[in-house]
Amino acid sequence: MKIRKAVITAAGRNQRTLPLQTLVDRDGRQKPVLRIILDEIQAAQIDEVCIVVAPGDQESYAQAAGQRNICFIEQASPLGYAHALCCARDYVGDDPFFHLVGDHLYVGKNGHTCALSLLQAAEAESCSVSAVQSTRETQLGRYGTVGGQRILGKQDLYRVETVIEKPTPTEAEQTLVISGLRAGHYLCFFGMHVLTPGVLEILYRQLEAAPKATTLSSALAELARREQYLALEQTSRRYDLGIKYGLLQAQLALALSGAEREEVLAQLLDLVALSATDAREIGPAA
Repeated sequence: MKIRKAVITAAGRNQRTLPLQTLVDRDGRQKPVLRIILDEIQAAQIDEVCIVVAPGDQESYAQAAGQRNICFIEQASPLGYAHALCCARDYVGDDPFFHLVGDHLYVGKNGHTCALSLLQAAEAESCSVSAVQSTRETQLGRYGTVGGQRILGKQDLYRVETVIEKPTPTEAEQTLVISGLRAGHYLCFFGMHVLTPGVLEILYRQLEAAPKATTLSSALAELARREQYLALEQTSRRYDLGIKYGLLQAQLALALSGAEREEVLAQLLDLVALSATDAREIGPAA
């Protein structure tokens, strides 16, 4: 299958301004987060992009995107992430599509493009594929998590058998352990998926039946029971911009993987040295 469309969700009440924040990209240029995300999509050779936004945000997002041909869809009411994704149902139609969230940044190693590797896997296997990352159990409350089996002969590809949204450590230990991962680590969503249109049909039906209980994870769990659904482990890093210091962590990651790495390292070392000197001069707290 060929993936030609991308859907970005950016309508969340607490996340909607994050893609509009400005960071210094790896090339040393200041850009809105949204433009960095769009560069990632373009590098994967996808030209058709839809962004699901909150009412009134389209103009700000169009300005942040720059000179790009983008379709905007408004999520009229703040009914959550699963509903926001389902708003793109008509846009997707009968086509598989690439989906990523607007409040994460993805930083590859040595110029690696996270989106491209995921699309290549999905096209080769002709099925839905989610990017995942080995994640400590202390962070399970932030991510959907998959359970399954490694595909024979593949180091980074897994056949998904179940998906749980933000599992407890006990739930994960009972149903989500995957052979070969370090103890206390699980495969959690990376924030990127290639999905078949059937996923949106499942989401639509689940939202009608139980809107408060429906998540993308619940739809993907049903998908795994119906057809082949895979997970691709990423060695790159995802940065959640919505957590405390999330923007700072993302900025440091971009800077340390970019063209000005040595200069940034020198500035960080100077900052650490100054902080240590200030601490010694102040002395221990009374």
